[in-house]
Amino acid sequence: MTTIDALGQVCPIPVIRAKKALEELGEEGGVVILLVDNDISRQNLQKMAAGMGYQSEYQEKENGVIEVTIVAGEGCAVEGSGTAVDSGLVVAIGRDTMGEGSEELGRILLKSFIYSLTELTPPPTHLLFFNSGAYLTGSDSNSIEDLKAMADKGTIIQTCGTCTNYYGITEKLAVGEIANMYSIVTTMAEAKRLINI
Repeated sequence: MTTIDALGQVCPIPVIRAKKALEELGEEGGVVILLVDNDISRQNLQKMAAGMGYQSEYQEKENGVIEVTIVAGEGCAVEGSGTAVDSGLVVAIGRDTMGEGSEELGRILLKSFIYSLTELTPPPTHLLFFNSGAYLTGSDSNSIEDLKAMADKGTIIQTCGTCTNYYGITEKLAVGEIANMYSIVTTMAEAKRLINI
């Protein structure tokens, strides 16, 4: 059993440390316990575990400490899980406007761009939002209906948790899920085709 103290560390550091510890276990597997102090890290650790095919659970301890336990190895896989990214289109949006020049025009263009994505067959496999692009997945966004339509078709929509925290909009997330930068980078690196705005 390996215990990692990741208290005070923000994502993606706990996820990266957990992944390295799990890789070091080798084929025999084992148990990795991580101590974190925020729920976003807990969620990201459990998503990573599920993506790797491992079971996980967590307990809330004293003083805001969350203990995440990941069990890896033969006989511990979760059926139907895997880490493969579909061989399709990944769209990364790092701003709430499109192009340079007029901000008003940039917002109109980006809304039109997102709507146009709904018309693609098949739709993008992933939409990734970071920096001011995080505003687009919030309840105040004028693109929410288009994003929800793509999510209904199977598009995975992820928004950078560090970004939503920075802008104070985490509670306004209206579509998709919170992700860490490690997950975003991995998805971009594994994409067959990538559009980066």
